[in-house]
Amino acid sequence: MTVTFTVPEVTTDRLRLRAPKASDLDAYAAFRASERSKTVGGPYPAHTAWSQLANLIGHWVLRDYGRWMIADKDTDAPLGVSGLYYPADWPEPELAWSVFEAAEGKGIAFEAATAARAYAYETLGWTRLISCVDPANTRSVALARRMGCVEEDAFEHPEYGTLHIWRHPAPEELT
Repeated sequence: MTVTFTVPEVTTDRLRLRAPKASDLDAYAAFRASERSKTVGGPYPAHTAWSQLANLIGHWVLRDYGRWMIADKDTDAPLGVSGLYYPADWPEPELAWSVFEAAEGKGIAFEAATAARAYAYETLGWTRLISCVDPANTRSVALARRMGCVEEDAFEHPEYGTLHIWRHPAPEELT
């Protein structure tokens, strides 16, 4: 049996949100093994990066949406991950983001997350969206606020601990 699927591509002024690929592994593994991944469950041992990258792709197959690799539009260099995430133990679909060290502080996460949110609302027709943020991740808290999110609640995850739920504005509130 062959499973065939297509990950749609989304472009912005500087970025391509595209399907993860094998050549992204080194950059992805470096992020997952670094202290920067602490607020998303890491750091992880290097040998787990392959299965974690495969998980990004598998989510697209199981849900017909998922997280993209954020890539530089001109060079295709991987800069992070952003998109839609809804594992079985999550309270509802989430807009997630993580940027690699080289992309930090350049507005990459905002640009990618804004494009992913537009995809959820305009292409998928969603009307509700959250982001689950470790309260210690001050950069993600600031990004949630910049995107107009309101802190709504919290939930306890067995691997990630306490995550605060940030509610995104509804599509009609963005116009």
